[in-house]
Amino acid sequence: MKHSIIVLAAGQGTRMRSDLPKVLHPLAGKSLIEHVLDAASQLLPEQLYLVYGHGGEQVKQATSAYAVRYVEQSTQLGTGHAVMQAMPQIPDDHRVMVLYGDVPLISLHTLQQMAQLSDALGLLTVKLENPSGYGRIVRTLDDQVLRIVEEKDADISIKKIKEVNTGIMSVPAALLRQWLSALKNDNAQGEYYLTDVISLAVQAGIKVQTFTPTTLEEVQGVNDRIQLAELERYYQRQQAHELMRNGVTLRDPARFDVRGSLETGRDLLIDINVLLEGRVKLGNRVKIGANCVIRNAQIADDVEILPNCVIEGATIESGCRIGPFARIRPETHLAAKVHVGNFVEIKQSTVAQGSKINHLSYVGDSEVGSQVNIGAGTITCNYDGANKHKTLIGDQVFIGSNTQLVAPVEIGAGATIGAGSTITRNVAPGDLALTRSPQKSIPNWQRPVKKPK
Repeated sequence: MKHSIIVLAAGQGTRMRSDLPKVLHPLAGKSLIEHVLDAASQLLPEQLYLVYGHGGEQVKQATSAYAVRYVEQSTQLGTGHAVMQAMPQIPDDHRVMVLYGDVPLISLHTLQQMAQLSDALGLLTVKLENPSGYGRIVRTLDDQVLRIVEEKDADISIKKIKEVNTGIMSVPAALLRQWLSALKNDNAQGEYYLTDVISLAVQAGIKVQTFTPTTLEEVQGVNDRIQLAELERYYQRQQAHELMRNGVTLRDPARFDVRGSLETGRDLLIDINVLLEGRVKLGNRVKIGANCVIRNAQIADDVEILPNCVIEGATIESGCRIGPFARIRPETHLAAKVHVGNFVEIKQSTVAQGSKINHLSYVGDSEVGSQVNIGAGTITCNYDGANKHKTLIGDQVFIGSNTQLVAPVEIGAGATIGAGSTITRNVAPGDLALTRSPQKSIPNWQRPVKKPK
């Protein structure tokens, strides 16, 4: 059976109180609509349609990486009307699955179950202790689905029903087209309800088969920022549990966030308030201290990252020690057993094996050799106000504290730079270079004092 999937994402989301379309609000580093499109794409449908309305250009731009056909719902006249906008492009021999851009955690497993139907209408329902606000599933005495009644159209007896409609359904396209044409808007909202398709299916003798998700959160929609925060915490808790099952120790799973994809080895230790974003790969026995942010980075075995570090777009090889309070910026590659200490910033540089940059230094646009020691307060002056320039530091160089290396400049292997120097010319291998002026003392010198007012 061929499938088309329609994702409804035209709503304004007024309860979010935001200029950003509701479906573009982020959950775990991805927008709500991206979560839905990721799940839908894994079903490998023949075609994936996205019905947009409010903030349409923003929605299209944010989802441009997906193979979707965009369909505009210029006037929002209900869910049935939204599905109508996509139906002219869908062949009669397809099954149509309807998803929602603000229901981000729908699982592939649930969708696969519904996709296996042939002739029946598939409907995803759930039982809630407090079903207020949801359309109720009305069944016959022999438990067959009869219709769906929306909250605003429900009487007291209907409102007591706890089984509710999630809105997610799978319907043969030819039948759906026929039923959509018969929809009417004579209801409290004055809208064309997609849920009215259920009673039309029953009248036509088509079986309505219901499915139940594994968790309630899977079908929880986001209508305001409170619900968004609740889903974020649920999602992060699930991520944390999966990591712990795979050999990661989390000091406190409630204070840990993954906003992207994470690949881990075994026997990792991650302290509190660690944030991992983008694509992160962590090797075996990695230790990450509290309050670190790691984004789009590869970190090899036995690396220790002390508290309060920021690492972005970097590759860190085995046995390195980073921090505390270090910043490793994009396009940085640290070879094995490099030490980067407190208040050190490294940007777009390579540092070879065993080198140390331990205190209060900046290394940018540089190539640092092996077994180099860079003293406290050293900076590479890589920017002349218009262009960036490289600093080349050979193996076994010793650079004294408070040194400025004014790029472009090359320090030869084995050279020594005296503390407090400003190096503007290349230094030959093995040489000692220093630029300090001779020390002078002025006896009995008087420090200036403030003049009385």
